[in-house]
Amino acid sequence: MKLGLNLGYWGARPTTDMEMVQAAEDAGYTHVWAAESWGSDAATVLAWIGGQTSTIRLGAGIFQMPARTPAMTAMTAVTLSELSGGRFDLGLGLSGPQVVEGWHGRPYGKPIGKTREYVEIVRKIIAREEALTHEGEHYQIPYTGEGATGLGKPLKLITHPHHEIPIYLASIGPKNVALTAEIADGWLPIFYSPEHPEFQESLEKGFAASGDPDRRSKFTVAPGVQAVVDEDFSAARNAMRPMLALYIGGMGARGRNFYHTLASRYGFEKEADEIQDAFLGGKRMAAAVAVPDGLIDLVCIAGPRGHVKERLAAWRESGVDLLNISTNDIDTVRAISELI
Repeated sequence: MKLGLNLGYWGARPTTDMEMVQAAEDAGYTHVWAAESWGSDAATVLAWIGGQTSTIRLGAGIFQMPARTPAMTAMTAVTLSELSGGRFDLGLGLSGPQVVEGWHGRPYGKPIGKTREYVEIVRKIIAREEALTHEGEHYQIPYTGEGATGLGKPLKLITHPHHEIPIYLASIGPKNVALTAEIADGWLPIFYSPEHPEFQESLEKGFAASGDPDRRSKFTVAPGVQAVVDEDFSAARNAMRPMLALYIGGMGARGRNFYHTLASRYGFEKEADEIQDAFLGGKRMAAAVAVPDGLIDLVCIAGPRGHVKERLAAWRESGVDLLNISTNDIDTVRAISELI
């Protein structure tokens, strides 16, 4: 099992910690990932990191698909790949309805169909075998619809890519996970649990749909996990609570929150409701306190070194290929490398 470092996205101020990135590279981490929400963008951060590193791969974790046309994503991916000497991995995701419609001003509907077309177009551009054309439900290239001038023509990427660009998808729902296994090179799940193999059925469906009997051997399961190594077990768990409360309670609307749904599927429906009620009621501290220890232990890696070593073994044995650590603690970055 390889290791990656998840940097997430910035808060109010720039938070790209190059000392931590360098520590990860020195410790043998193979990937560093940058994210985006409605603040810092991932591409610029990865370019900044790429210029100050030499071996670690640069992962978009993730580019929001509604924020860019497929062509713009392909252009950005090729640029980052060529500038870094082939160190770029393209992670894609749709985000959620509140961000897609509330920030990007795009309709969220039919995510599976949009994702399939988007990835197909990006792959076609990067392959550069022919001029780009696409006639689908969600994308028509060249565009000939309302307002078109009629002057659009099929184009081929000017830049000649010299490196392969793996495509990862971030997905949670069963159908989305199956699509990921069918069309992507890797999977970027959040709140993955080694003890809950229900994702495996969706993955197997996707592998079968791909028509490639060797699909699994070419596919990378790469979950993100919040982590801290601390001999004070209570302090370690408490460090996990705010993020879990944010996602389960606030990342989405009541009745349409993917992370709340996932926590419920893990057996914490009552607790997920309590977290959401508190968070949406403006009681963020209460929401964090409501996060149960059992859920933390399932989806995070937090605690003393002995406990962390056991949990790392569980993640490895569950079939994880690349474990992407989210932490603000440089000592945790080094300790996990030692314990794995």
